[in-house]
Amino acid sequence: MLAAISIPSNFHFPVSFRQHALSSTRMKIFAVGAMGTPKPRDPSLLLFRLRFSTEFSCKRVVRWRVSSDGGGALDSTQQQSATSDIRDVPNDSSSVGHSYVALFIRMLGLDHDPLDREQAIVALWKYSLGGKKHIDAIMQFPGCLNLTVNLLRSESTSTCEAAAGLLRSISMVNLFRDSVAESGAIEEITALLSRPSLTPEVKEQSICVLWNLSVDEKLRKKIANTDILPLLIKNLDDEDMKVKEAAGGVIANLTLSPCNHGVIVESGLIPKLAYQLKAEADSSKTVRKEARNALLELCKDEYYRILVIEEGLVPVPVLGAAAYKSFKPGLHSWPSLPDGTEIERSSKKPSRFGASELLLGLNVDNNANIEEGKINAIIGRSQQHFLARIGAIELEDLKDTQSESSTSNHLTLLPWRDGVARLVLVLELEDDNAKVRTAELIADASINEHMRVSFKEAGAIKHLVKLLDSMNNSVKWASIQALERLSISNVVCQTIENEGALSPLLSILKLSSIPENVMEKTLDILSRILDPSKEMKSKFYDGPLNGSRGGQHSERNSEASTRKDVLDAVVVSSLVEILKTSSPNLKRKAASILEFISIMDPSMDIIDPMEIESGLSAVFQLGVSIDADAEDWPPERHALEVEEAGLAISAASRLLTKLMDSEKFCNKINATRFTESLRQILKLDIPVQHKDWIAACLIKVSSVAALSIDSGDPIDMEVALYETIPRLIQEMKSSLSMEVQESAVVELNRIVSEGMVDATRAVASKGGIFPLVKLIDEGSERAREAALAILYNLSMDTENHPAILAAGAVPALRRIVLSQRGQWQQALYLLRTLPT
Repeated sequence: MLAAISIPSNFHFPVSFRQHALSSTRMKIFAVGAMGTPKPRDPSLLLFRLRFSTEFSCKRVVRWRVSSDGGGALDSTQQQSATSDIRDVPNDSSSVGHSYVALFIRMLGLDHDPLDREQAIVALWKYSLGGKKHIDAIMQFPGCLNLTVNLLRSESTSTCEAAAGLLRSISMVNLFRDSVAESGAIEEITALLSRPSLTPEVKEQSICVLWNLSVDEKLRKKIANTDILPLLIKNLDDEDMKVKEAAGGVIANLTLSPCNHGVIVESGLIPKLAYQLKAEADSSKTVRKEARNALLELCKDEYYRILVIEEGLVPVPVLGAAAYKSFKPGLHSWPSLPDGTEIERSSKKPSRFGASELLLGLNVDNNANIEEGKINAIIGRSQQHFLARIGAIELEDLKDTQSESSTSNHLTLLPWRDGVARLVLVLELEDDNAKVRTAELIADASINEHMRVSFKEAGAIKHLVKLLDSMNNSVKWASIQALERLSISNVVCQTIENEGALSPLLSILKLSSIPENVMEKTLDILSRILDPSKEMKSKFYDGPLNGSRGGQHSERNSEASTRKDVLDAVVVSSLVEILKTSSPNLKRKAASILEFISIMDPSMDIIDPMEIESGLSAVFQLGVSIDADAEDWPPERHALEVEEAGLAISAASRLLTKLMDSEKFCNKINATRFTESLRQILKLDIPVQHKDWIAACLIKVSSVAALSIDSGDPIDMEVALYETIPRLIQEMKSSLSMEVQESAVVELNRIVSEGMVDATRAVASKGGIFPLVKLIDEGSERAREAALAILYNLSMDTENHPAILAAGAVPALRRIVLSQRGQWQQALYLLRTLPT
């Protein structure tokens, strides 16, 4: 087994070195073989290992410097810089090393002893750290990669570490990454990392191979599979910091490909990455950087951005130091909360030595009860203002972006308290582009009540309202977008009105040309502020608003004075035009605001009856057009169009019902035409919850129209068939209250017992048989009696027998008869009519 290898003539060791090497290793030339007999080792291999170890002991710093990068980089620039670090290593022993590369690769063969293979792979790994020329020398031998990958299966820890280390060095060269992946390295590393116990060194080297390979976009999808991701998640919590850094680097690279985002999110990585980013004490700067990069890539998708924000992180813009030079902190004679609320002084007398003027706010009443949200707003504002004053607000983020010129669209992530304060701070700067980006980010971050109230407490509302008067349309539109998302909260919506947003929003509504999305968001804000239901409730509300006890009367007077701005002929004309020409969604909001105007001005002097009639007719025409185009649309689109049309028609019906209270309006409109339109709409397949106002409006308009009716009232009949009966059946099906179910079935029995034409047919066609059978078995005595009466009427039509039997009526009826309950005779009569 001893290989006869000649040492090249140019390979000379110093005499002192040779004597020391031979004397120190004379007793180690032989190793115990497989059968326990001494086995000779190749002396030239041993001499080279000694020479190589001595030579590279001075280069260990280079090795660890490469390792500190995690073995990989996020982009080609960083990758090339890492390679250049290796090239800078002195190459004094190139002639010596190249001569023995073939020997060591040959020693990796499966026919060699495991200890020989271990020594060879360790030597090659150390040799590869010499730079790209050394790696090129190794890669001249085609079988090197396959033999190295095979060694990842070894039970020896040092062998696995050296094999992974060599693959790590090779994969750092762009030219060889595909070869490493094709050799099966990814699969073998997956199996290696799946072992129950591994040393941190082996895990670090193995994951760094994946880090290097993940730089290549073609290989990311192969790495981001269901087998590797759980291993990366597990190692993200490893105790060894270098292992955590490597795992974070691989994940950050995988997120660079949008096709991987779905599997990454589904694996539950967002909470893990968010924890690493927020836990500064438990993670290194590299781990936080990689976690931030990964989350920022995921934030490019609006749905995944919501998941990131839910973990307590807020995207904020990186503007550069120059942008914050325009920041001028406010100088207050007395401190105030971020939302502008002034802190009341506990004592107006100055202290004897002027301490109250020097230390503002320290003599605030100790019994003052400050909410937690306000406390967080104060802390966040103080921290961000302090960083802005000293010029350190973006130092770490700017280092990551390498230069301020690259920060034009760069974002970073901050914990929500600091992130909210930072976004509000940027709104105070002079840079319009920064304001646009910040307003858009505020809109994106306003995903729940907590975040909306946090922005309110931080003082964002007053700045956004000021931007509504900006001469820059981009700033104005972005501000509207942010206020629309914030106004979803009733508390924040009240603040938006108090800050004076109503007047500029109405001015925007009067503009002749405005993008449809901006118009939609403007109407959203106005419809929430001018909600007719809120206005009606406020007229009968005498208690304090939001728990406040003082200033209620003055606040109401202030609201009334600002809301008078809506009583403008141009505003009304714009809203009527929206009813005529816009989408169903805009029509619904415009109708709601017009209803508010009719409540504010009962005389309706500013509303032209003829104009509003044409606008309402356009809304009612939606139902007819949707029904006509139903066959040409896919089912999903048809359902969406029907839902939006139903909402718009319901809002228009509510407005028309309110307008019918005005005698001036009733005398000038064509009530007969409205009656016919509403009767036709009532018969359409619109969701039943939208038909309540249609039915109410139809009854009121028909009474004004004074229709001559020969027999019965067709309006009442149609309302019962197309609105009342479907609504009652829906209540019997979906309501969890037995009282609601009982009242619904009793009312339904009244309608059927009156002998209304087609009433029983309507009950059967709307699916009323199954809930009726359920009530005769589980309902109260009163509900059982009414349900039995309706089922008896339905049983008179033999077409209903199969449905009654399928609903399980026969067993339920038999139980009633056998138990001799109060309705057993009715149950017996019904049993006799059924084919049992």
